[in-house]
Amino acid sequence: MRGTMQAAVNGVAVGATLGGAAAALYHFGLRSWHLCWGATDAEVALTLPGDGLVADAMLVSTRAITIHAPIADVWPWLVQMGEGRGGFYSYTWLENMAGCRMENADHVLPEHQHREVGDTIWLARWWNERFGYPSYLEVAVVDPGRSLVLRSPEAPRSGDDFSCAFVLQEEGPQTTRLIVRSRSVWGQGPGRWLLGRVMGEPAHFVMERAMMLGIKERAEAAALRQQVIRER
Repeated sequence: MRGTMQAAVNGVAVGATLGGAAAALYHFGLRSWHLCWGATDAEVALTLPGDGLVADAMLVSTRAITIHAPIADVWPWLVQMGEGRGGFYSYTWLENMAGCRMENADHVLPEHQHREVGDTIWLARWWNERFGYPSYLEVAVVDPGRSLVLRSPEAPRSGDDFSCAFVLQEEGPQTTRLIVRSRSVWGQGPGRWLLGRVMGEPAHFVMERAMMLGIKERAEAAALRQQVIRER
């Protein structure tokens, strides 16, 4: 019996050590990398539209990607985002497993090229219909060709708050820098904090990275098509 108990204690100790090592690796290594994926130090330090919407953010991420296409070929993919519109250009199968009804467009949708402050951008309408949970974002800032800022609905019941800014900067006639900054607050309590840190942060990175790559792929393909047309 004593040997069994000692083995159990040793197993717990080893598990705790490995768990602590994994947590340290994530916190001091992977986390700092994914929170500023693709962004330069200068971009991380930038003041961007929407920064004041969630002033006391617990989490701030700034991610960026270079798109070899003019801003005019990038903006349409941003403005048509949302469930029931152009989608989010990410992992549709994962989104739909979570209750979304997402379809990612592979072309610009002329009927979805206008946004105004206060517009709803659906994430999962089904969640809202069934549970009354605000599964959507609202347009907080729209500056065509420059920035689109989304924010969670006012006074969310969970105590969470969130904003996401999509900012376009011209780096040349045929090159655009897409910067995406997210600012988050989680509800009170250690459970909410742990859930946000352990599950929310990595999941958000995986989906946001795929979205940025999806926008890049689509915008570059559109720019290439326009170039071929001009050269004919």
